[in-house]
Amino acid sequence: MPGESNRSVPFSQLLLAFYVPSILLAFSLGLLLPVLPLYAQSFGASYALVGLVTAGASIGMLIGDLPGGVLVRQLGQKKAMLLGLVCTVLPTVGLFWARSVAEALAFRILAGFGEGLYSVARHAYIAEAVHVSGRGRVMALLGGLFRVGRFAGPLAGGLIAQAVGLRVPFLVVGVTGVAAATAVVVFVEAGHAPRAAGEGLLGHGRRLSPVLKPRLQELTFAGTGQLFAQMIRAGRTIVLPLYASDVLGLDIGTVGLILSVSSAVDMLFFYPAGLIMDRLGRKWAIVPSFLLQALGMGLVPLTGSFTGLMLASTLIGLGNGLGSGSMMTLGADLAPREARGEFLGVWRLIGDLGHSGGPLLVGGIADWVALPTAALIMAGAGLLAAAVFALLVPETLRKLHPSASPSPGSD
Repeated sequence: MPGESNRSVPFSQLLLAFYVPSILLAFSLGLLLPVLPLYAQSFGASYALVGLVTAGASIGMLIGDLPGGVLVRQLGQKKAMLLGLVCTVLPTVGLFWARSVAEALAFRILAGFGEGLYSVARHAYIAEAVHVSGRGRVMALLGGLFRVGRFAGPLAGGLIAQAVGLRVPFLVVGVTGVAAATAVVVFVEAGHAPRAAGEGLLGHGRRLSPVLKPRLQELTFAGTGQLFAQMIRAGRTIVLPLYASDVLGLDIGTVGLILSVSSAVDMLFFYPAGLIMDRLGRKWAIVPSFLLQALGMGLVPLTGSFTGLMLASTLIGLGNGLGSGSMMTLGADLAPREARGEFLGVWRLIGDLGHSGGPLLVGGIADWVALPTAALIMAGAGLLAAAVFALLVPETLRKLHPSASPSPGSD
């Protein structure tokens, strides 16, 4: 079967090699959530440019996803992960010295390239190392650890920025990034030998094309759902801080508090999300997740106070928590064993199109009409995601493993 694993890795190894650097990276990225939109505004940028800078990392991922799949095959998973972390952290630290929107955007694109490479390498390993019957919980735990980082990160980022300036959080990312890279060096095994370096993107295309053709309809529907899903997930990172600051007039410390509370609710649901995906099916977690996010985003324009926005953002966090690890799990389920790294590069490319499109769409609509209208458009994206996954995407758990065991293969 295309999504089944051919080896099993002890949970302790996954914890040290992948979960530890992942939570450090998540904390680093969480630091930036309340800071980046206001940092971009400090250059006198319009909403559209703020959206562009916020989406810069996603643009970098778009550029790097397909080459990332090739680099994983050529370098091996450990070297690819390490290179990805270095390329993520160094440009983020460079934001401390940026003097224009153009410089900030360039640094964000470079950081996105590194983040995409790291994510493809990690995703390929877990897809191979964990049996389908436990994949939902393993992926949900990974998503949950990201949420732990995103809970602590925005609060810390907001407080640091309020105390010592908008640029200092970028230096903190440098410290946590060194710790994450150290964990990869120490705990990740070398893994498979790198493939022939001369194969390149043409070889990538030749190997991937024949395995995609039989699944084209399935991938078209799943990819469309993921496109809208990532759009609302990324759109909230610009809608919530800008609405809090520009519409409600809240300070950056309060913005960080709102985002951290939302993330706290978000991270409480990662384990139930994994159980639902492994015992009931992937769609039982995915569809409610995006329905709740759409509802919460639709309520944002109706809020007129700190309390109202806190409640709306909390509902968004609850919905996102129910989808913890869901797109990674679905991608791993669909990935063919014979071209797993390359396939996951394509899968990430689809998701990153939505991830980059969300902030860009929010910024453009906010400049053209109004910020509350942008929030409603993001709510529509969430509804479309839920509809596509409910009606058009098959249940991959039953398809790959009809009698799925409730125990993860990595336990």
